[in-house]
Amino acid sequence: MSVEQYIAREILSRYEYYNYGHALEILHESFPTEWGELQECLRQFRLTIDDILQAGGNESPIPKKFDDVLYPYGWREIRISGDLTVKKYPRQTAQRRGRFADKPYETETIEGYIDGHNIDFIKNRVAFDLEWNSKDQTFDRDLLAMRTYFDCGLIDVGVIVTRAEELNDIFRSLGIMAKYGASTTWIGKLTYRLDSRRNGGCPILAIGIKKECVAGYE
Repeated sequence: MSVEQYIAREILSRYEYYNYGHALEILHESFPTEWGELQECLRQFRLTIDDILQAGGNESPIPKKFDDVLYPYGWREIRISGDLTVKKYPRQTAQRRGRFADKPYETETIEGYIDGHNIDFIKNRVAFDLEWNSKDQTFDRDLLAMRTYFDCGLIDVGVIVTRAEELNDIFRSLGIMAKYGASTTWIGKLTYRLDSRRNGGCPILAIGIKKECVAGYE
């Protein structure tokens, strides 16, 4: 599958794309508005050396660059919780196997069966997460969240943006490679999890930020 037919020309060379479960086709065909907004966000995204040098975590200016574009379009961070209701139906008679009563004889509710799963941005049935420089185990949390939303019928596809490996050349030149180590979130740590299907049945488009997104490296 050639990605060129699904991705705007302006952002083709600036990012790496890894398509799992036909996520790109689903975005293009079923969610053209949301995919167009995400592509516009990717088009506007620019990194500076100051951005890279600043502290990570909540103090980083990088997530705000995505907030500033996506929030006006109506994308929002969402957290879900849910209880599981289990209904037990008895067989009608001892002689009629496979025939069950219309009403349960007992109902049990497991509270908090789904809880604490949040995703950076959701609009319609598309989920989007950004991971710039967190511990790589954060990808497990992200994929579990998207898998849970998908299994609950809340989303049809997910998109995760992180760093491409080639940005390491810039980090080394700045003398900050220790800050962006191998155990942090970058595309190689995401794709191997996707290759082992930690996303379950949820289609995922993984996107890696390349040097062309950094001012002075276009």
